[in-house]
Amino acid sequence: MKFNKFFTLLVLGIFCSFFANAQARYAVINTKYILDKIPEYKEADKKLKALGDQWQLEIDDKQMTLDKMYKNYEAEQFMLSEELKKKREEELFIKEKELRDIQKRRFGYEGDLFKERQKLVKPIQDKVYNAVQKMAAARSYDFILDKSEGITIIFADPKLDKSDDVLRQLGINN
Repeated sequence: MKFNKFFTLLVLGIFCSFFANAQARYAVINTKYILDKIPEYKEADKKLKALGDQWQLEIDDKQMTLDKMYKNYEAEQFMLSEELKKKREEELFIKEKELRDIQKRRFGYEGDLFKERQKLVKPIQDKVYNAVQKMAAARSYDFILDKSEGITIIFADPKLDKSDDVLRQLGINN
């Protein structure tokens, strides 16, 4: 945590000293604000949420089945032979592994949800990025900083926020 604060302050210090020395032109945007104003993004986000909810229900159902199997095993284990105990434990192990595999396949790094997000959201993000690049070139900005994620900017003068300009560049009226 201390490293993150130190790193953030160091980067901010470098930016500030560069801005002071080079008289750089810069603007601040909020990509979250911009994306929330784009209808295609809202639709893609809705689809992703629906898929995630559907897959989570599938996982929850399998988890309930596994929990039920565990309860049954615990209730019956005293009456089972060693051979049957091993067989049941193996079945539980296999079901648990299947559940973990499904969770990883659906929600893990580069899982189904990640791939769907890439397919649905990345083209919209690229569109915003291209609009930002055009605006930066047209207005001779040296830097455009994004204030939507993390603490990368401690203070941003509201008059520097060009998010509405990016929306206009995209043809979206707010």
